Amino acid sequence: MQNQIFTLAPELQNDCYYIADLAVSQLLLFNNANFPSLILVPRVNNATEIYELKPELQHQLINEITAISKLLKRLFSCDKINVAAIGNKVEQLHIHIVARFKTDAVWPHPVWGLPTKPYPEHGAKEFIAKITRELPNYLPLVN
Repeated sequence: MQNQIFTLAPELQNDCYYIADLAVSQLLLFNNANFPSLILVPRVNNATEIYELKPELQHQLINEITAISKLLKRLFSCDKINVAAIGNKVEQLHIHIVARFKTDAVWPHPVWGLPTKPYPEHGAKEFIAKITRELPNYLPLVN
């Protein structure tokens, strides 16, 4: 996709588990067992906003956001999907895709800025396995 080696922000490296490389983005599991939450990080160094991406990458990113949203909705039968590219703490462009339930602890309020509850190691592995089993039905993988 680009000549430069992609570098993931250290905060995302520390707070997430790698799942897969998609056409434009790296797919990560956000290490917060409170909410099923995935993150897409376009593999474009120094991008902080979606509008900074070339139009064809913007379109592919929207396709990836849509596919991951549908996947979360189907796997978790959630009430709502929250999608956000906030970037106030981590400048690198990344998009949160969070499954929300009317029964979750903070519904209907946003999940942003709340304390996180890390997955137990087996919980993260199970979540990743669930996603990777279904992912090819939604998007082609690069790796």
